[in-house]
Amino acid sequence: MTPEEVGARLVALLAPVAVTPSVSGGQRFARATVDVPPASWLAAVSAARDDTELACDFFDWLSAVDELADGFDVVAHLWSSRLRHGVLLRTRVPRDAPTVDSVVDVYPGAAWHERETHEMFGIDFAGHGELLPLLLPPEFEGHPLRKEFVLASRVAKPWPGAKEPGESEAGGGRRPIRPPGVPAPGEWGPTPTPAGAGGVGEGPRGGTPARPAGERPARPAPGARPARTPRPARTADAPAPADQPAPDAGPAGSDGEPVADPPGRADRSDHDGGTP
Repeated sequence: MTPEEVGARLVALLAPVAVTPSVSGGQRFARATVDVPPASWLAAVSAARDDTELACDFFDWLSAVDELADGFDVVAHLWSSRLRHGVLLRTRVPRDAPTVDSVVDVYPGAAWHERETHEMFGIDFAGHGELLPLLLPPEFEGHPLRKEFVLASRVAKPWPGAKEPGESEAGGGRRPIRPPGVPAPGEWGPTPTPAGAGGVGEGPRGGTPARPAGERPARPAPGARPARTPRPARTADAPAPADQPAPDAGPAGSDGEPVADPPGRADRSDHDGGTP
């Protein structure tokens, strides 16, 4: 079934209740979304599971969205493992009395999700019976996912720019702010960061130079190099340097006199290792 057909089927099953079908997402991620009143929440979930054309036998997840003065949207995603289609059921409860029926009797796997939603948003699920703390300590006060809940980190360190909903007129771009106790780039780790690489808000040091600049003078441009001084040519009658023998002289002996070349192979005898 297409998302449009899934939504139309739920509208027919819940008639004459006022139900609003729509499609969320796009292309292969398109999903049928059906808004129902809170009084029909349990009936809508049961119809999506029990109807043979929908057959949504798999409970995926349940959560809520804080809509401020408009209340809370409770959202559940159901899926058909046989027909390969899903539906997103949604209902809105008032902020002063956020209560809706529990669907644990229809989908037992919803128990964990309803406990988390109750803990984070303060929404009651009638008929659940065990809405005990799940993620937060028992002494924790408030509901962290409500938009009016003030985070402790924002109290400890003000955020540059808008902090809370409705304060967008405060203006100013947000800079990267490190949490307290976290070192800036270049202040820890085996590889230092070049100076200034941390950017604005990264501490007074702003990083450590990766390698100190050396004292080597700058190399001149190729065209600016001085020409090499050529060596004077040596004539035949010019004396050779003291540490270099004459070209026509053989190797020097221990007394400085030239040593005669050894005899050739043809001139050798039995006494000097040659053959007769």
